[in-house]
Amino acid sequence: MTLNEKLATIQTKFKSKKSRFNSFGKYNFRSAEDILEATKLHLLELGVSVTVNEELISNDDFPIIQSTATISDGKSAIHAKSIVGVDLQQKGMQMPQKFGSASSYGKKYSLGNLFLIDDTADSDATNGHGKTAKPKLEGAALTKAKAFLKAGGSLEAIKGKYDIPAATLKTL
Repeated sequence: MTLNEKLATIQTKFKSKKSRFNSFGKYNFRSAEDILEATKLHLLELGVSVTVNEELISNDDFPIIQSTATISDGKSAIHAKSIVGVDLQQKGMQMPQKFGSASSYGKKYSLGNLFLIDDTADSDATNGHGKTAKPKLEGAALTKAKAFLKAGGSLEAIKGKYDIPAATLKTL
């Protein structure tokens, strides 16, 4: 079996639960450690190893870390990279925590790139930071909104409560 076939096997069999919880943002996520733990069974089975290396690639305006996840069978290797900036202005963190946080993100995303982990439903894709999507102003709600405006209500109040399509906004 070629290295490409071995990687494809891991990519299709990979399962890692989002076992961590961010209490500030109220969402579950998986870490680089979770991803590595989920791959261990496949590594022995397929005779491959996975490593993650990091390199500081820029330190001009702010530090930028490049993480490279590599799968190897001892003869050939496949690499996937990610680039993460270190937020030196992040409040509430000591400098080692700022670099550690960026390092963790970089590792997670390089591994995600290597193993084709779809994180569209992960924290970074879905986290609204406590905000919920407003309902569209349509149907019965539109009828009530028009009555509210006729009675002297504020359009700004309606905008604060509903997502109003441009065409509907013109009719109000």
